[in-house]
Amino acid sequence: MTQNTPLSPLPPLFPRPAHSFQDAPHRVLSAAQLRARGVSAAQTSAQCLPGGPWQPLLPGVYLLHAGPPSGQERLHGALLYAGRPPAASSRRTPPEPTDDGFGEAMVTGPAALALHGFASVPDLEALHRVDVLVPRTRRLRSTRYVEVVRAAALPPPVRLAGVPVAPVERALADAVAGAGAGDAEDVRRLLTEAVRAGHCEPGSLVRELSAAKVLGRPAVVGAVDALLAEGRAAAEGRLYAMVREHGLPEPLWNVELRLPGGPELGGVDAYWPDLAVAVELDARAPRFGAPEPDLRGGNRGAGRTEDPQWSAYAAKRERLERLGITVVHLTPRKLREATEQQATVVRTALMAAGDQEPAAYVMVLPR
Repeated sequence: MTQNTPLSPLPPLFPRPAHSFQDAPHRVLSAAQLRARGVSAAQTSAQCLPGGPWQPLLPGVYLLHAGPPSGQERLHGALLYAGRPPAASSRRTPPEPTDDGFGEAMVTGPAALALHGFASVPDLEALHRVDVLVPRTRRLRSTRYVEVVRAAALPPPVRLAGVPVAPVERALADAVAGAGAGDAEDVRRLLTEAVRAGHCEPGSLVRELSAAKVLGRPAVVGAVDALLAEGRAAAEGRLYAMVREHGLPEPLWNVELRLPGGPELGGVDAYWPDLAVAVELDARAPRFGAPEPDLRGGNRGAGRTEDPQWSAYAAKRERLERLGITVVHLTPRKLREATEQQATVVRTALMAAGDQEPAAYVMVLPR
């Protein structure tokens, strides 16, 4: 009778480093990072043979285990693929093992919105595509599940879940630009959630959509007015809460001011008639393509056309201040991000009003 002697396991192709790649984020490394750890290209290829312990995930990016990649691993792989230095300027020295290898690349589109916490976007495990934003000069092709998005100027990324992510406004614009014709309802849902959940202000979002040249799309056209109305209501709610939570005297809300027997002076969001102090929210729709005005006067960018909406705001403010009425100008973003500071601004204006000359008498009418 013949007895089969079990074969002893084959020795590893190369001695594994002491850290056994446990420092690799989600067990995904680029070819450059493997070389920095002492693993040659031939050794990497051998580890990725059928039945081997590793597998190629993307060109030049490897998954250091068998089985399907997780959503986080696909995310890291996409950034490693997009973050590779151009061949013409590849680094002479290998990267440090701690180098994340992402370069200037950042996640954008639906994957970025998932990281920002959008409820209307599938989680990373369910997403079939990862959009990655890179400089326009990069020669890089979309491949497999990675969609390469180019920009002339990259926005400053935010760090979420250990990876660079495009700001909400840019991620939304890229998601809308990459949406199909049948995704109109999804686009409206995304834009509505962005404002309603406080992820961003409608003005900055509309400016980003304009820069991405997607404002003319049917799904976006129908949503913009609703976005601005939603943002206005949210800002008014924050203003009401600020007055009450910070112990400011109760004003008259949403009133029109008019000279007796004279012309209308315009509406304000809050008015303290005994102190002649008004608060006005700047929740206007942006003039597409125009620079955001500098609140200290003028526009950002010399020689550019002045925003007519801002001109109307400034003219109304000047009229009221000539009559002795102090106008405090607040923005929705400041109310959301620095409520206590804005309450201090209003309180200071109210306290200073007692030291000023009495204002002209004006009629106060409901708006």
